[in-house]
Amino acid sequence: MFDRFDRDIHYLRISVTNRCNLRCSYCVPDDFVEPAGHCHDELDVATIEKVARAAADIGINKVRLTGGEPLVRRDIVDIVQKIGAVPGITELGITTNAIFMPRYAAGLRKGGLRSCNISLDTLDPELYHKLSRNGRLEDALSGIEAAEQQGFAIKINMVVFNETSDKEIQLMNEYCLDHGFQLQLINHYDLHQHKMDNYTFSRPPKCLECNRIRLLADGSLKPCLHSNDEIALDPDDIRGSLERTVMAKPRIGQACTNRSLFEIGG
Repeated sequence: MFDRFDRDIHYLRISVTNRCNLRCSYCVPDDFVEPAGHCHDELDVATIEKVARAAADIGINKVRLTGGEPLVRRDIVDIVQKIGAVPGITELGITTNAIFMPRYAAGLRKGGLRSCNISLDTLDPELYHKLSRNGRLEDALSGIEAAEQQGFAIKINMVVFNETSDKEIQLMNEYCLDHGFQLQLINHYDLHQHKMDNYTFSRPPKCLECNRIRLLADGSLKPCLHSNDEIALDPDDIRGSLERTVMAKPRIGQACTNRSLFEIGG
C-alpha cells in the first residue's frame, strides 16, 4: 500500500511488550517503574494474528517483532507460529537482546522466524553492564551463539554514541566478519528532539525512504516513530485501522514526546 507521498509501506513492526529484562540507559528512562500487572495490557496472540493477516491483505510482507524485549513473553513462540503461517508474510524477524535466545531459538526457528537483529553495543563487559544497567555480556554472547546455531540471518545492532571510539566499532566489525553477521550501526537519537535526516549511519532511516508502520503493545498504531500521532486499533475494522495509519504517515518526522523508546520498539 502506498502512502500520500508515494512511499510503498510494506513493513510492520509489532511491539509485543514494553517489558524488558534490561534497562539500557538510552532506552528506559532513569525514573521508570514498571506498573503492577503490566503484562495484562499486552495484545493477545489471537489479536496479533488478526493484525498480521489484515496487514498482509493491504500489501505488507515484512513483520518484525520488537519490545521492550520480545523474548520476555512466554507465548513468543506461539506468536511467531501464527504470524509465520500468514500467507503473504514473506519476512519475519525479531529484534532482541538475545539473552533468552538459548531458551527459545529452536522453537522460533521451527515456527517460521528467519532473522534476528541483536542489540549489542559493545564487546567490553564492563561497558555492556553499564549501558544495560544490569546485563552480562557473556549472556548476550551465549544467546547470539544459540541463534547462530539455528541458522538465523543475524544482524548486530550497535548504537553509536558521541563517545564511542573507532576502536570499539572496529572490534565489533571484526567480530561480525568472523561470524558472518551483518553489522548495523545506529546513530544514538532522542525521540524528544527533532528528527534529523543527516545521520552518519544508515539508522534511523531517512524519512523519504521510510516503509514502515508500528503496532504498539497496548494496541495503538503509530504511523511515524518521530511523531505523537497514534491511531487506536479498531478490533471490528483492523484493516481500516491499518489503512488509516498508512495514510497518516507524515512526509517528515518531527519529535515524539508522548512515548519512550522502549514503548515503541525503535
